[in-house]
Amino acid sequence: MPGGRGGRVTRAREGAAAPGGRLGVWVARPVPAGARTAERVAALGHRPLLAPVLDLAPSGAPPPDGPFDALILTSASAVPAVARSALAALPAFCVGARTAAAARAAGLDRVREAGGDARALAALIGDALPRGARLVHAAGQERKDEPAATLGARGYRLTVWVAYAARPVPDLPEPVATALAEGALDAALHYSRRSAATALGLARAAGREAAFRGLAHHCLSPDVAAPLVAAGILSHVVAARPDEDALLAGLGPILSDSGVEASPGLRPGREQC
Repeated sequence: MPGGRGGRVTRAREGAAAPGGRLGVWVARPVPAGARTAERVAALGHRPLLAPVLDLAPSGAPPPDGPFDALILTSASAVPAVARSALAALPAFCVGARTAAAARAAGLDRVREAGGDARALAALIGDALPRGARLVHAAGQERKDEPAATLGARGYRLTVWVAYAARPVPDLPEPVATALAEGALDAALHYSRRSAATALGLARAAGREAAFRGLAHHCLSPDVAAPLVAAGILSHVVAARPDEDALLAGLGPILSDSGVEASPGLRPGREQC
């Protein structure tokens, strides 16, 4: 299978040979975002199977006491908890367009959006707020080091509020287990590192690892792909940009050229992506 930059994953092209070029696509992300993704996959002419491996739920933790100068949002999943709190009145700095849209829909009216990743978010805040500003990050129970690490190093005072938690489902969803056993899936969409690792673990526990490895795994970023790389799974691609448009374009070799590149970290021992 090709491993250089710009290469295409063989499995995705094999799917084009199916009648009508329709791929069976496992959408593993939590609802409600997963439902929107499934609709988009169907609109592309494919067969989505919505079966989340993580359940999102409010943490129940009360918001921290301020005062704060601004709110940080790195996931739309935090928006419902924020909307029910006094933090909704703060200027909100959002990691990307989807989170910003969710914030506006929930009634937040001072919303700014970055380019889709944590570094761009830290840069946006650095341009807008003076060092020493007091920030509150409404986040999930498990989160990455950024943007907190960069903002802290630049002198911002950051408080993290765990507004929601993502909990793995106990077993591989039955529709997925059946589809893997019957060869009815061609691809899987992965939006987070934890989701990708959880999907792999559930497939392994259910005795479906071999079929799981045979899918074309479309990952939102190199970080999301990392558990698959570590497991030696070859058939994965990484979106050229960390947004859903680029990710879904990877399903489009049957339709048109896309903005998705094969990951350079395809084989154990090679430079990781």
